[in-house]
Amino acid sequence: MRKNKGGRLALALSVAMFASALSMPVSSASKELTSMEEASEGTSSAVQVNAVDAEGEAGASKISKEKAESLIRQYVNIPEDYVLQRTSYQTNMLTEGKRYEWDMQFQKQVNGKHIGNISASIDADSGQLMSFSSYVDNPSAKPTFPLKVDRKEAQRMAEELIGELAASYKTQLRLDEAYGADTLPPLTGGVVHQLRYERVVNGNLFNGNFIRISIDSEGHLQSFRLVWDDTITFPEAGKTLTMEEARAALEKAAKPELYYILPYNQGTGAAKPYLSYQLQPFAIDAVSGEVLGEDRYYDYRRGEVSADPLTKLPLGSKPESGQLSEKDAIAAVKDSFGLPEGSELVSSSFNDYKDERTGKPQLQWHLNWVLKKDGKEAGNLYASVDGSTGVIQSFNQYSNHNEANDGQGVTLEQALEKAESAVKEQLPWLTDKLYTVKPDEKQYDSKKPEEIGSYYISFVHKVHGAAVQYDYVNVNIDARTGEVRSFEARIADFDYAYRTPRLISEPAAVTHWMDVYKPQLTYRLLEQYWLDGQPLPVEKVNLLIASGERVPDDIEKKSTVELVYLLVSRPLEDSVFLDARDGQWRSEETGEATSLDRPRATDIEGHWAEHSLELMVAYKALDLKDGEVRPGAKITRGELIKMLVLARNSGRFVSYDGLASKEMRASFNDVSASSAYFAYVESALEQNLIDRGDGNFEPDATVSRDEMAELIVRALGYNTLAEYDHMFKVNFKDADSIANKGQAAIVVGLKIMTLSDGKFLPNKEVTRAEASIAFYRYLQKRAELQEAPLRI
Repeated sequence: MRKNKGGRLALALSVAMFASALSMPVSSASKELTSMEEASEGTSSAVQVNAVDAEGEAGASKISKEKAESLIRQYVNIPEDYVLQRTSYQTNMLTEGKRYEWDMQFQKQVNGKHIGNISASIDADSGQLMSFSSYVDNPSAKPTFPLKVDRKEAQRMAEELIGELAASYKTQLRLDEAYGADTLPPLTGGVVHQLRYERVVNGNLFNGNFIRISIDSEGHLQSFRLVWDDTITFPEAGKTLTMEEARAALEKAAKPELYYILPYNQGTGAAKPYLSYQLQPFAIDAVSGEVLGEDRYYDYRRGEVSADPLTKLPLGSKPESGQLSEKDAIAAVKDSFGLPEGSELVSSSFNDYKDERTGKPQLQWHLNWVLKKDGKEAGNLYASVDGSTGVIQSFNQYSNHNEANDGQGVTLEQALEKAESAVKEQLPWLTDKLYTVKPDEKQYDSKKPEEIGSYYISFVHKVHGAAVQYDYVNVNIDARTGEVRSFEARIADFDYAYRTPRLISEPAAVTHWMDVYKPQLTYRLLEQYWLDGQPLPVEKVNLLIASGERVPDDIEKKSTVELVYLLVSRPLEDSVFLDARDGQWRSEETGEATSLDRPRATDIEGHWAEHSLELMVAYKALDLKDGEVRPGAKITRGELIKMLVLARNSGRFVSYDGLASKEMRASFNDVSASSAYFAYVESALEQNLIDRGDGNFEPDATVSRDEMAELIVRALGYNTLAEYDHMFKVNFKDADSIANKGQAAIVVGLKIMTLSDGKFLPNKEVTRAEASIAFYRYLQKRAELQEAPLRI
């Protein structure tokens, strides 16, 4: 779910007003320009160049700057108090050619303060609107709950908008059902519906071209973007594999990989690594079933992991623990990497802490030198040293002058040898578990040492053949001198099993992952950029063009279009991993067992609180037992607090800051750090929703209506006011038995809770259904009562 943090749309466009607000429909533009339906629909590729007021190049376009502004103002109803602030003329590289666009930004200012802006771009030849976005600083806007516009209604509005602004594309589009779809119902009105309509060619998808639209839950258009390239040549589909054949071919070709992963929020104490089977999405040829390489851009950074470790057997033993003095730590750095002449230690610090991951105590020295040459500062050197073993954890040397060299420098092979030697020396007990990642040597072809700068070489730590995701070893070798410029090693001190644990089979892992993925028949565009005979990553291309070092014509682009079956993930509520030992899906956050599907109660169909109970079950504020939520059961204090905190946190998991220390002591005697309610109770206490009292929370105790009323009023922020109960007219029949009269009056007055025959029934125990209804109404009233700041 994406929240609308940017305010309301400047134009206040509800979809019902699209036709009038966008005052110049597509058809009317054809009176002065080439018909939109015949115009070029090309797309912006990853490579773009902007030139403000590039009159020379812009002069070749059919539409002048002045005409472009006039068209944009006709397409988009820009209020008079919005002033044109910026104009740029963009060159967008297509597969076989270019497209030029005028891009303009209009701003509104009040007393010198930026209040809002509207940005729009049009094709400089055809006049097609290519993009629109808007922002308004409107603190008085209040989203409502439940949503005025849900995703289904937003889809209807988006399709109406496409008919107005891009009619010629409408028959070539298909909604991407998964894009922007939240698996959970919203708990706040501040939602932006993200919709993307992908291009269809020869009856097949091509997701590289699309129209993307965002509409907020109030029905306001926030952005429109047309990405299209008519210069692409698509191969004929021919006879392709059926969906069943493709699925079988993908399952057969899938090769899951083993990783050790570490859930990042496992509560207090030592974390637990898990062995996981991971399966990255890949593609096969739609006709032959042949496995195809990675899509999109050439990427040097991945490199190739060596098949063998640095050594078959470890070269040494792990150093024994002790305690190093500052002198010992300095000596360890000097012995390992040397200290340049003129080094001057300027600071040192010693830390004694507990490793959050392993729960083990750690000692660490941090050392900082200034490097001097000819009496002047010439650089810096930083190092951190394990204070108990003397192992160098990090070493970084920076020099602000270029050392002289003979122009030869070092080759990649020499740099690899130096990096491996450094790792062998620093981590001898791990050399049989470290694998070199060799960079692609093509990126260094024909380059001088000063152009290369440094070789960045990394190493993968594997245990029982499984890559340890949370460990890393990186070495930076100076391409001119061959010196180690930096060394980083973080190896978590976990005790792994002596032998490979018993695991589920790879075919079983693939079967599990195919519950996540589905095959999709789609065209795939592969683009590779070349300069002076060398392939370049797209990031480098953009940098060269943006800096002015090169122009787009200098860059050669090679493009291939393939029809493939691609594995596409279905939307998931949680980030999950597959436990390689038992085949259980687990949360990447906590490591707890979870399900790919949203939990659904089997005992609430037709119940008067069915909708609100479904909402609470979806967010796991109420747990199921044998598939039942038990709506008539009494709710407990722990469940109520979890429900309240989740409601205040828009349904997201509570990240309690105190948990980060791993040594957080529980505030209540009966809610330990291992309790499922711990984070929620501690968060509620921190937010002043509950009091510590006698130190006992009683999470399994039932809750009265009187207690729930106070909790809800606290959550609304009115509890202090409620204490002045003489301000409220409490004429309930049982008013004398209500302990929290002001709170009761507020929740009844707001219609969050109701009376029964004129009675509040303060001592009546609350059921799960009653609590869910109350909190659903709380969500509604919270949006209505949102106070806007006063503007003076």
